[in-house]
Formats: sequence, C-alpha cells, structure tokens
Amino acid sequence: MKFLIDNNLSPELAKSLSESGFDSVHVQMLNKSSASDEEIFQIAHEEKRIIITADVDFGYILSKWKYNLPSIILFRFFPYNPIIQFGNIIKVIEEYSNDLINGSIIVIEPSRVRIKRLPF
Repeated sequence: MKFLIDNNLSPELAKSLSESGFDSVHVQMLNKSSASDEEIFQIAHEEKRIIITADVDFGYILSKWKYNLPSIILFRFFPYNPIIQFGNIIKVIEEYSNDLINGSIIVIEPSRVRIKRLPF
C-alpha cells in the first residue's frame, strides 16, 4: 500500500509507516506543503496513494468525485500524536485492507471506526 500524508499531520507518521515497510510520503517531502486539497487529491489519484488526513474537506471532494479511488483515512476528534495515530492506522490496514484497496473513506474517531465505500 502507498500512502500520502496530508500537511495537517506530522511527517513522523510517514516515517513510521515507511519504517514498517509501506511506501509513504508526507506532502512536505513532495514540496507540496502549500498545495490545495484538490491538488493533494489529484496527486494521490495519479500515484495510487491512500490519503491520510485530519481535514474533513476531503469528504466534500469525494462527494463530487466519480471514481472509487483514492481511499482516505480521516482522523476526527483524534489526539495529535503520531505514535497513537500510527497504531490506529496499522489496525485499520489489518482490518480494512480490501476496503482501502477498492476505495473507501475510513473515519477514525477516539471511540469508533466508520467506513463508507466509494463512490458515494
């Protein structure tokens, strides 16, 4: 799996995923720190990456999108702690890898995980 970490999350998250064997980049590594959400979405689509973000605007972009990829992992009301976030992402990968590969938005909240398959 390939991941694109949004600017609103720590580059440490990309590093931890890479160290675990995943192809993971942070938008800063691509010199796209000031890119719009639409640009990030397009990069993820072209490079077949799963977006990991805390930005709910990606849900709006998906609502207009006609395709089932890229998938999105969205943190909502979640601690800004890359170690805790990493642990939750690994659990999501283990439990929902088929959904991520085939197109889904997975929302991780402190008390639950929600999933919606794409396209809406």
